Amino acid sequence: MRAAQVMTPDVLSIASDATVFEAAELLVGTGVSAMPVADKTGRMIGIISEADLIRRAEIGTEPRKSWLQRIFSDDVVAAAEYVTLHSRRVSDVMSKPVVTVQEDDTLGHVADVMAKHKVKRVPVVRDGFVVGIVSRANLLQALLSRDPKEEGPHPSDREIRREVEAVVRKQAWTSPWPTNIFVNAGVVHLWGFVASDAASEAYRVAAENVAGVKKVKNHLRRMPAYVGMGV
Repeated sequence: MRAAQVMTPDVLSIASDATVFEAAELLVGTGVSAMPVADKTGRMIGIISEADLIRRAEIGTEPRKSWLQRIFSDDVVAAAEYVTLHSRRVSDVMSKPVVTVQEDDTLGHVADVMAKHKVKRVPVVRDGFVVGIVSRANLLQALLSRDPKEEGPHPSDREIRREVEAVVRKQAWTSPWPTNIFVNAGVVHLWGFVASDAASEAYRVAAENVAGVKKVKNHLRRMPAYVGMGV
């Protein structure tokens, strides 16, 4: 799936010359936690979020520094922090540069960007203009869209067994010892020996993800260590 397929379109934005009070009013009034900041041409130049506004001198929530931090504080850093905590301009407080993705980026790439930059949402841009936003909630919605349904043709027990065997055969954790997969009325029974408890659980999950499987009964046992050593 691609970013364009799951993004929330028609994203609300705020002008770069707006005040932090106007930004807070929009965030509270619309129920969103962040919004893009646009210049006069409509291009995104930053993003303003609740996190950018909760540390403010007006409400006494600015970070408190220890005496040691104050002694070794860099003047440039201190000045920048003062602007962030006291300026009433959105352009001074907003986060920048903004991490973005493209419409055709895969959800795998989007998730990687979120994890790498520790953000909860990423704007989707086209030629510098925001066309949507993908949030963690959008990724969960995509996951729900893949939830298997009961409707549709039901594969036979033989087809289920063949598919489970095919899936397991491709994995690095496939048991080096004989295993057997038995299927009856959609219930998969796993028999044999595996190298570890983790491998046993992997077998179960692999079987559960095959279409038509109603239940998995895992009878796999961990092979004793001395067998693995060739005794």
